[in-house]
Order: sequence, then C-alpha cells, then structure tokens
Amino acid sequence: MTGNRVLAIDDEPRMIDFIAGALRSEGLDVDVASNGEAGFRLAVTHAYDVVVLDLVMPGTDGISVLTRLLRRKPDQSVIILSCLTDVRSKVRCLELGAEDYLGKPFALDELLARVKVRIRGRPSGTSHVLTSDGLRFDPLRQEVDAGRGPVSLTPREALVLAELMANAGRAVSKERLLAAVWGYSFDPGSNVVDVYVRRLRRKIAPGVISTVRGAGYGVDLE
Repeated sequence: MTGNRVLAIDDEPRMIDFIAGALRSEGLDVDVASNGEAGFRLAVTHAYDVVVLDLVMPGTDGISVLTRLLRRKPDQSVIILSCLTDVRSKVRCLELGAEDYLGKPFALDELLARVKVRIRGRPSGTSHVLTSDGLRFDPLRQEVDAGRGPVSLTPREALVLAELMANAGRAVSKERLLAAVWGYSFDPGSNVVDVYVRRLRRKIAPGVISTVRGAGYGVDLE
C-alpha cells in the first residue's frame, strides 16, 4: 500500500500514537492532528485516501469537522472512531457522509481491515458502464443517470449501486452488500446499508431501488 495516505484526528496523545504506529506498520503514510481544527486544515489542503476521525474533542468536535470537510470534499472517505456507540450517533455520522463507524474500545486488526477496505474500494481502471431499467451507471466516473442528467455519487454509494446493478432483477441481501461493499463477513449490528440505500434514493429517484421484505434490495425487479 505504499503511497496511500491516511490522516488520523484524535485529541488523546496515546491513542493517536497507537493508531499512527499501527497504520505506518502497514506501509501507509500517516499524518496526525491532535484537535479538530488542525485536522480540518490538513484534510482540506492535502489529499488523503482515508481520514480516521474522533468525535469527542474539545473546541471543534468531530461532527463539525465531518460536516465541513465533506462540504468541501464530498468524495473524501472518512472512518469515525469514537467512544460514542449509540445508534443515533452512528446514523447521524453515516447520514452526514461518513463511510464507516467504529466504536472505542476497538480491535486494532478491525480498524486496519476497515482502512484497507476503504482504500481498495476506490473505483479505478477502465470504465465499464452498467445499464438497467432506464439507469446508466459509470463506476469510474461515479455517475448515474436515470434520464434527468448525470448525478455524482460518493465512492461508497457507487459501490452499493454497482453491486445492485450487477445483480439486476434479483434481490441482494444486506449481508451480501456488507460483504461486497464494506468487507464485513458478519452483521455489525448497524443499519449502514439502509442509510446508503436512502441516500441513493434521494440522489437518483425514490422508486429506483426496491425493498424486498426479508430479502434485501434490488433494481429492475418485477
């Protein structure tokens, strides 16, 4: 993974040193910030593959950093790492645009795996346009057109839509989407899939992605 850059933002010195050391041991280039404002400045002035962001910090908190950062850089991949583990906090961050949420205390191997998934998941290579039921989706450009002009998607939204369109006409389970898009081999107990489907529906059109009770989601379902 040489050349991939990660920014870690956390106000706890021992925690930031621990995270940075672990990421560097994986061959990643890591910058650190000990407060929200310094982290925001680094994030908007440099290119990072992933930002690992704490929520509870004095001064500028993580929610403010997340909101301002994604307003400036909508495609920035952000992993929230926080002691706040309630569902409301998770859903709020995901709806604001965070791609993942990991509660403290956490397993180091899990954090490293999630960072690697974010980096591997960024679309690359030759564009192969997918079409289904009036949709035209370009994974490389991360754009979808439902007949009203192209709409830009975030990298994670693009991966969700790509999985659904690759299985057009069939329901795709939440478990399969978690495995294909987030790299989970288990259900983490969050509604991250539902959040991203809602975001796609808002961006494209309400009826494009169907819900199949007990089976998951799908496009081009009769």
